Amino acid sequence: MSAADSTQAPQAPSPTSSLRLVFTLGLIALCSGLLVVSVVEWTRPIIADNHERALQQAVFDVIPGAVERRDFVLTEQGLVPKEETDARGEVIHAGYTEDGALAGIALEASGRGYADVIRILYGYDPACECIVGMSVLESQETPGLGDRIETDPDFLGSIEGLDASLTEDGTELKHGIRTVDPGEREEPGDIDGITGATVSAEAIGDMLHRSANKQLPQLQGHWSELERNE
Repeated sequence: MSAADSTQAPQAPSPTSSLRLVFTLGLIALCSGLLVVSVVEWTRPIIADNHERALQQAVFDVIPGAVERRDFVLTEQGLVPKEETDARGEVIHAGYTEDGALAGIALEASGRGYADVIRILYGYDPACECIVGMSVLESQETPGLGDRIETDPDFLGSIEGLDASLTEDGTELKHGIRTVDPGEREEPGDIDGITGATVSAEAIGDMLHRSANKQLPQLQGHWSELERNE
């Protein structure tokens, strides 16, 4: 017998068992899942805190003179501090001056823009029955065009002091709120539009009208409940 014949061919490695493979993949999936959950739970309070800070600043931005905020929910019993009720409903952000006087309220509204849903916060002063400011909370509008709803001075300026008074019976806005072509404002509820951002600007007018026309009549008769008692 030759040396070549006496040399045995190397044996092929035995295939990995299916059970072991499934166990390994399952262990990897379990570890990955635990890691994701841990990261989510760790970042949740940080995200919530950042959201709260941003909302607080937005409230102060849309209510001139406000330095303190309290949140209320409108229930069948009236306006109740949010921390004292589990009732669901529109949250009313009340803003107060340094001496504790009510400076106004802030309400959230949303609507479809050109690219996606736009979320805004707007301020209302019951003393003048007018909208006193608006801030964009969330927007995916086109940079340089639609996102000018956040920066255009004429557009934003026409919202400040915008008439939002109600009819004599208090059931709806006396003047509808709408966005018109730039320089074409005629009615107390008209907002100056933005050239090149027509859809986005009109969306703001529409959501302001829908929100104010619904929320402000519901708040009639409840303003005294927002006054500080300290």
